[in-house]
Amino acid sequence: MPKKDTKLDRRSLLTGAAAAGVAALAGKADAQTAAAPAAASPTGLRAPRDGEIKAARGGKYESVPLKQDFVNVAAIQSRLLSVDTRDKARTLKRNMDRVLRLIDLAQNSPEEWGGERRWGSKVDLICMHEFPIQGFQPWTRKELNQIAFELPGPEAAVIGERAKRYGCYIAFGCYAKLKDWPDHIINMSVIVGPDGGIVDLQWKARNILGLFGDQALIGTTVYDVLDRYVEMYGWDRTMPVARTDIGNIAMTAVGAEPTLYTCLGLKGAEILIMSVTGGSNAESAIATARANRLYTVGVGNAVSPDNIGFPEASGTEDGGTVIVDPRGTTLAKTDNHHEDIITARIPIADFRKTRRVQELPKALLLPILQAYEPVFQPNAFAGALPATYKEAGELVRKRMGMK
Repeated sequence: MPKKDTKLDRRSLLTGAAAAGVAALAGKADAQTAAAPAAASPTGLRAPRDGEIKAARGGKYESVPLKQDFVNVAAIQSRLLSVDTRDKARTLKRNMDRVLRLIDLAQNSPEEWGGERRWGSKVDLICMHEFPIQGFQPWTRKELNQIAFELPGPEAAVIGERAKRYGCYIAFGCYAKLKDWPDHIINMSVIVGPDGGIVDLQWKARNILGLFGDQALIGTTVYDVLDRYVEMYGWDRTMPVARTDIGNIAMTAVGAEPTLYTCLGLKGAEILIMSVTGGSNAESAIATARANRLYTVGVGNAVSPDNIGFPEASGTEDGGTVIVDPRGTTLAKTDNHHEDIITARIPIADFRKTRRVQELPKALLLPILQAYEPVFQPNAFAGALPATYKEAGELVRKRMGMK
């Protein structure tokens, strides 16, 4: 196979995702995608062949028919309880039991009521943060391979059973393993649906660099393996949107990345779940909703007194968990940093009828995006994988030309 022009690939990503696509580059992308071998996409479907990037055109974007006019959304602000690799079976079961309990509470159907809803309404979409089941630790790659979830696998199936029981969608983050990516630990957002199956697997787009001292994260993101990812799944999957019968849903664990949030809006996201553990999700959700004219759910972690190696309040300093409308108005908000659940009702049908997708002056912005060259280029994990956070930090400094 002839060597690919990866520089042009990256620019076509900027063109398609950041500025809704450019026809002149689409033909090149089509040819490259058609030449790639067939591969299963992250959703289990076949990779698209035409190289299309599904972004808004003339204010219209792709969707599927809605099954109802309103969507009841819940956001679970749960504790971080990290799996202990020295006692994996017990601590993983403890964490899973806790998450299932919170899902029951979000649906107003706790065990004490015999699983019967005696209070409140059914929730159509339950949103959780980045690591509600496994927690977060500076694990080595060997340790992460012990606690990462196989997808599909038993953990997602258990969450899927709850989704089927309640006829709802459940969105959560996790460390994951995929058979096509041996030894990679993927920072994954998972959406399961009312039939109990996985609706979408949305990889984290990229990790923020330079914020962890001498360390760096070792979970694989799209940007870390960009060329191979695009060969396998196509450009459209670099920033995926799940087009469901309750609305177009995107979930991201990328923090402080407003351009990426804008791209997801341009691709048709109507509900954006911002799930960074230890991040500023509430503040970002309010700004993002207003700027991009979409609903946002900024869901974070609660005060976590039992999380190994961290202070109780880690990641809880920015205003809790929120659900925000497209004007930036907060519809629901936690009043504290304890474990809590908030709910709001979204008039999704009216929103879809009246929404005006954000207008970008593409002709003005695109030359700058094409001329800009980032310090840290993609495909950092295309070769050897760092085994520890320290090794990842050394890789970051090397690729940025630092000592």
